[in-house]
Amino acid sequence: MPALIPLARWLALPAAPLLALALLGAGTAEARSKPQHHAEPAAKTGAAKDKQQQRNPDADGVAEARLIAIYKLIGQGKHRQALADAETLVKRYPNFQLAQLVYGDLLSAQTRAVRTMGDAPEAMVRAAGPALGELREESALRLKALRERPPEGTVPSQLLALSQRNRHVIAVDASRARLYLFENTPQHELKLVADYYISVGKSGIEKAAEGDLRTPLGVYFITSQLNRRSLKEFYGSGALPINYPNPYDTIRGKTGSGIWLHGTPPNQFSRAPKATDGCVVLANPDLEHLIRTVEVQSTPVVIAPSLQWVNPATLKASRTAFEQTLSAWQQARISGNLSKVVAFYTADFTSNGKSFDQWLPTLERDVMAIGGKPLQTKDLSVLHWKDIAETMVVTFAELPANARTGPTRRQYWIKVNGQWKIFFEGVIS
Repeated sequence: MPALIPLARWLALPAAPLLALALLGAGTAEARSKPQHHAEPAAKTGAAKDKQQQRNPDADGVAEARLIAIYKLIGQGKHRQALADAETLVKRYPNFQLAQLVYGDLLSAQTRAVRTMGDAPEAMVRAAGPALGELREESALRLKALRERPPEGTVPSQLLALSQRNRHVIAVDASRARLYLFENTPQHELKLVADYYISVGKSGIEKAAEGDLRTPLGVYFITSQLNRRSLKEFYGSGALPINYPNPYDTIRGKTGSGIWLHGTPPNQFSRAPKATDGCVVLANPDLEHLIRTVEVQSTPVVIAPSLQWVNPATLKASRTAFEQTLSAWQQARISGNLSKVVAFYTADFTSNGKSFDQWLPTLERDVMAIGGKPLQTKDLSVLHWKDIAETMVVTFAELPANARTGPTRRQYWIKVNGQWKIFFEGVIS
């Protein structure tokens, strides 16, 4: 068999595979042209569609792991084994276009030297259109995520503190087209349990307005779970909506709605890196794992341009300093001094549509109800976000002395002239 070029060079070359050109066809073209708006859910009909959407028997992440293993075999010069494994992969996942791309090159290498990644006739390259460039970008991003793994034991810098009610947390790194899933262990340590390739908006990130085809950046929470039977098959195995726009988005005038984590249509295993109207899209087996794993309402979703991975111990100082501010707010309420309490709020504070002046009577009643009695904070979660401003998203249960239950509050704090102040507050349960 003629030798393939070395793996590092082969993967970096800007071309497309030979046989895969004929296999891309209508699938990618249809997905690019199909409307992606979140219209009224359409119920599926017939057993065939339901069977078509059934969960892959393979474990989540298996398809990508097999593809990466094939890349490694090519780099080791084990071309026959790489070809056999690629054939098995495309038979198992016939809609995995990137796997078809690699399989095509390996087939070509049986009869001639493959000089570039996809040494195909020019007419075939033109016929394939932009799908080829999208597949090359997808391949590069998958490999980048493989090479640039998070250092062992590190976490995204936004995760200052999580309570045991946050059993899982999701962090999305747009620069790597990657979603990372963490489990919050009983030892209060975050454990990276899975990570997946994802697609974001056609126009990239930093969503600001309805219809701008961008994926939002910030700290969000999963608000519900949409069953695949209630959705058009375009959304794949289901959807996990998030609370965009959050209060921080709202005070900055951002608009839009319907931002989901969702799956892919039956004719696609994965989408191009930039292919959505603003949602975060995963392969169906990966989304199914998320749906089976995460909890509605309590699972944070951090979406960042690029995640900064840090040792959890380095977050302690920031967490402690903010917890002191939170404690000072509580002590002001316990003291009954309303002017001290008011000093912790911004002038543009809102609470579920109410301005600060409209909400002030609620604050007064709250201070009176406390009546100088001590308060206990439980299940504290602190998530840090920094862009043009520095904010904290804080969730905690607040219990009067000797009480077993109390309201769960969520607050959004912003740093103003070096001081933390509350610009949104609400009771979530």
